[in-house]
Amino acid sequence: MTQSSALFETHIESLPLLHRGKVRDIYAVGEDKLLIVQTDRLSAFDVILPTAVPGKGKILTALSQFWFDKLTHIMPNHLTGIAPESVVAENERDQVSERAFVIRRLKPLPIEVIVRGYVAGSGWKDYQQTGAICGIPLPPGLKLADKLPDGAIFTPSTKAPASAHDENMTIAEIDDLLGRELTNKISTKAIQLYTEASGYALQRGIIIADTKFEFGQDDAGELYLIDEVLTPDSSRFWPAGQYRPGHNPPSYDKQFVRDWLEKQDWNKQAPAPALPEDVLRHTVEKYREALHLLVSIP
Repeated sequence: MTQSSALFETHIESLPLLHRGKVRDIYAVGEDKLLIVQTDRLSAFDVILPTAVPGKGKILTALSQFWFDKLTHIMPNHLTGIAPESVVAENERDQVSERAFVIRRLKPLPIEVIVRGYVAGSGWKDYQQTGAICGIPLPPGLKLADKLPDGAIFTPSTKAPASAHDENMTIAEIDDLLGRELTNKISTKAIQLYTEASGYALQRGIIIADTKFEFGQDDAGELYLIDEVLTPDSSRFWPAGQYRPGHNPPSYDKQFVRDWLEKQDWNKQAPAPALPEDVLRHTVEKYREALHLLVSIP
């Protein structure tokens, strides 16, 4: 496994580059569409790591395509069905093959739409300090990794730029930002998406502890599911067979990378340390395993 086989960033000259995010490079396709390319970049603690994960972008693309198709009955998504290879120059097609979408250009909502079904991550830290997550009170006595007894909850956060950190928000703050009607619709749709996806994943041996969705709107205010969906980059995936409440379960996501970084002498500011070969190999294996479990025909 070499870095030469990874795509750290794209160099597409045939389209205007609009933005390089933590993982995705975004180009304009005319006035009303975008080309989103999933690179092999990896971010942790809101910092882009210097080490790319070979093939990660293709895994994220395949998994997002699967979920977009599976969840389209709950809400529409931004996919156009246009082949990415058809909108770039011939010598640029290898940069987008199996790792890109041509999408409708929509207005992203200025929040991270997060749904939690279990107490983990920043939600666990919040609960330990306040007995609540994002201002939502929870029963006392919950343990790390416990399933929320009353079902999944909507726990939004700010959408921070690269190198900055997202911050949890309360529902009241979202109401002030977006209005009560839109907040209620976002919450309802997000929980529906999570509930259906987590039920399916559990049948395949994966617990989706929490996940981040991105929503956007068209000019008429219609709500769409955008960005990536239910991937190891945007979700906390646990192997159901190794789940034990009270313990931090092993994961199929980049928690393995976060755990390694936590042990390093690093202040969680750029530049981040490079990943060693064994951490990189383990991460790729976990991403591939998650894709196989969720998408393959049993």
